[in-house]
Amino acid sequence: MEDYIRRDIYLEQLINRRENGLIKVITGIRRCGKSFLLFNLFYDYLLGEGVPKDHIITVALDDDLNIAYRDPSELSKYIRSKVTDQEGMFYIFIDEVQYAISREELKNPESIHLYNVLNGLQRLRNVDIYVTGSNSKMLSKDVMTAFRGRGDSVEVHPLSFKEYYDYVGGDKAEAYEEYALYGGMPLVLFRKTEDDKFKYLSSLFEEVYFKDIIERYQIGLPEVLSELTDDLCSSVGSLTNATKIANTLQTVKGIKVDSGTIASYLTYLSESFLFRQAKRYDVKGKKYFSYPSKYYCGDIGLRNVRLNLRQQEETHIMENIMYNELVCRGYSVDVGVVDIFETDAEGKRKKISCEIDFVVNKGRKKYYIQSVLSLGDAQKEKTELRPLLGVRDFFRKIIVTKSGMKPWIDEEGILHLGLYEFLLNPAALDL
Repeated sequence: MEDYIRRDIYLEQLINRRENGLIKVITGIRRCGKSFLLFNLFYDYLLGEGVPKDHIITVALDDDLNIAYRDPSELSKYIRSKVTDQEGMFYIFIDEVQYAISREELKNPESIHLYNVLNGLQRLRNVDIYVTGSNSKMLSKDVMTAFRGRGDSVEVHPLSFKEYYDYVGGDKAEAYEEYALYGGMPLVLFRKTEDDKFKYLSSLFEEVYFKDIIERYQIGLPEVLSELTDDLCSSVGSLTNATKIANTLQTVKGIKVDSGTIASYLTYLSESFLFRQAKRYDVKGKKYFSYPSKYYCGDIGLRNVRLNLRQQEETHIMENIMYNELVCRGYSVDVGVVDIFETDAEGKRKKISCEIDFVVNKGRKKYYIQSVLSLGDAQKEKTELRPLLGVRDFFRKIIVTKSGMKPWIDEEGILHLGLYEFLLNPAALDL
């Protein structure tokens, strides 16, 4: 077992952005390892590259010893006092910057004093700035606006299965089952008992995520936020929209709430990286549908614990894990819809709308991917392959099944991947 969890994908992103003249803003769901990435992995990398320790200025604003520097003006004075010469490059690491942002300032992000301070520091010739923060208080869209083109966002996710497996090792199938239950929040790996893992993940919702959202957005109906979260966790991989959820809450829970409020709360949950929205895309018409959409949980362990480890549908869990893996690899991911025509028993042609689990894009690359627990018999295989065969372009079509099989391509040109190959091999889509 490694001495520490490697986060090579994100470390490489920071290395590639080193001294690029922009303020590096490390975002992502809270407790996913942003601080460790910056203050341990990237810090050690710089030392290994010969950067002197006194040229790496670190300030952790959540440390009570640094309370004075939660005043942006005092923070600026402190950092400027540490930049002692004009020759060498100074690397500035500021952790948990939300402590330097007041509640009043959140109402108008462009007026946040901290952003002006960071912009001012960035004008120094020999500084390179990196900050982390709670994304529910310092959103990427706010940063890009306030930094006026001088911000560069790096989004960190919970551990992918590869990061998890590289750390724990052992049997792949056993490691996957544990990961599919408790997910990839890094500190879960250091909880020794099942009860400790459960309590830790459960407390994240109530003590961290919900408190952040309620504080930032002044949530007036916290019970609706909680019920909405339960509903999304229960229905990952299912089509839904704000109106449907509002109707369900009223019918099943007796909670009367309008669809506009639900739509706002969905945005808040997404902006905090608790959930991600996957829109439906008309493959042949090349356009998006306004609704419904699918929502996937940012970490499958959070989802499972929120539901008290009930509703352990392997199909939906596997689909959620695959979705998160694709997002971690930097792909944009949509839900595909393709219309195909078939002739029924009476000889009549009818149109059928079929769903492709994931339409995946990055640059000029595009993939169509089906997530299937098991193909089973010939009829099941035909049903699952039908949407892929209905797409008449030359981009790669892929079907992933929960198995350890080696990749192979069938006579229709469809790539068949085992789940472990898909998750552990970043180049698997291009085999």
